[in-house]
Amino acid sequence: MERKITVVGIGPGGKQYLTLEAFEKIREAETLYLRTERHPIVDYIKTLGIKTESFDNIYDTYENFQEVYDRIVDKLIELSKSEDVVYAVPGSPFVAENTVQKLMEVCKNESIKLEFIAGVSFIEAIISTLGKDPVNGLKIIDALQMDLQKPDFDVDLIITQVYNRFVASEVKLRLMEYYDDEDEITIIQAAGIIGEEKVVKVPLYELDRIDWLDHLTSIFIEKIDNNKIKKYKMDNLVSIMAKLRSKEGCPWDREQDHQSLKPYLIEESYEVLEALEDDNMELLEEELGDLLLQIVFHSQIARENGYFNISNVIEGICSKLISRHPHVFGELDVDSSEKVEVNWEAIKRKEKEEKSHTESLMRIPKQLPALMRSYKVQGKAAKVGFDWEDVYGALEKVTEELKELTDVLDSDNKDAINEELGDLLFAVVNVARFLEVRPELALNRTIEKFIMRFKFIEETAEKNSQKLEQMTLEEMDNLWNLAKKIEKET
Repeated sequence: MERKITVVGIGPGGKQYLTLEAFEKIREAETLYLRTERHPIVDYIKTLGIKTESFDNIYDTYENFQEVYDRIVDKLIELSKSEDVVYAVPGSPFVAENTVQKLMEVCKNESIKLEFIAGVSFIEAIISTLGKDPVNGLKIIDALQMDLQKPDFDVDLIITQVYNRFVASEVKLRLMEYYDDEDEITIIQAAGIIGEEKVVKVPLYELDRIDWLDHLTSIFIEKIDNNKIKKYKMDNLVSIMAKLRSKEGCPWDREQDHQSLKPYLIEESYEVLEALEDDNMELLEEELGDLLLQIVFHSQIARENGYFNISNVIEGICSKLISRHPHVFGELDVDSSEKVEVNWEAIKRKEKEEKSHTESLMRIPKQLPALMRSYKVQGKAAKVGFDWEDVYGALEKVTEELKELTDVLDSDNKDAINEELGDLLFAVVNVARFLEVRPELALNRTIEKFIMRFKFIEETAEKNSQKLEQMTLEEMDNLWNLAKKIEKET
């Protein structure tokens, strides 16, 4: 005997939503299996003399909804061994009905025939009650899956299955990441059910204070006009940038191109580094925003010229992260950060189609500050074994290069002096690499220290009615040493 399950949508509430096809199928059923009796039309179905059996006892047995849905499906599959099953679900079988999705998977694997009789979903009831046309944009989110589904305030939003105040509290917290707590929301209970429907508008922060929430409760939030948005997201930044570059936008922004923006990109990058150096999280948040603006700015210019847009940029970096982390997104087994780095470099070389290690060195941007570039070049060379055994070998090289610089100091050969000084700096960077010290950051720290000590010398001189230009080097050096002493004591 062919096993068969028919899923019938019984609408969102009143009998006016029950289709003629669904009505006829229900009357033919020997037993009508209800996901839940807690549905307004069930009393009417019983008056027709139809035998019903619900799965509400499963809800009482399990606390986790996913387990409830799994057990209901298990029961339906078992019943199908001995009878043609007619399974009635609220609304439409294909709208917010987890048991149906699970049934479709199981029946496919077990060769069970699965048929559907459409029903009016609660979505139609809600938009009818509110008088909203979904063609202008509507997003539907399950309140129980808000960790996976994101709100979108560019379109109208419906949140389903707000069963109780606990669920409402979780929903409120998530929504407050996108909306202001004073933004108006509409709570709809029993949409389309005559005599029971309730529609109330409240500010978002009051959502979990409503004490009549139940399984027939949904939330509606109207899309927010761009001028009224209080919590922005990435799409808004892209739209703002496009507006600034438009004919109705800003003359300065319209005049910019990739080349003219280069100084700002460098400047914003260094301001991010300064915030990190100062461990200033508030400033870091601001500077990361400024840096992000530069990325969006360049992407908008590229889009206007037909090259790429911000979506391509995001797609590219996501693909790169996934492909370069096969130990996370694939089957590769990597148990240390060192192995991760080796694998990362190998994947990069394959992606860039590099045929030699020299190509990898040449790919390091020439625009990088020299200290950073030399650090990266040395690191790549070290990965193939071209390196000192330890830091002492690198220190000996510093001594050697210092002597070679000393030997040419008295000559008039500026090229030789320039070359030897470069060799010395390169050798010092090698020492820094062995000590895992970033030379750019270390030097910047020393510069700041120099400035503060020089400030101490100047301020002390002023207190003594002295001018730096009139002081001897010995006097200034004494104050310098005093500044160092004070630093160590504080």
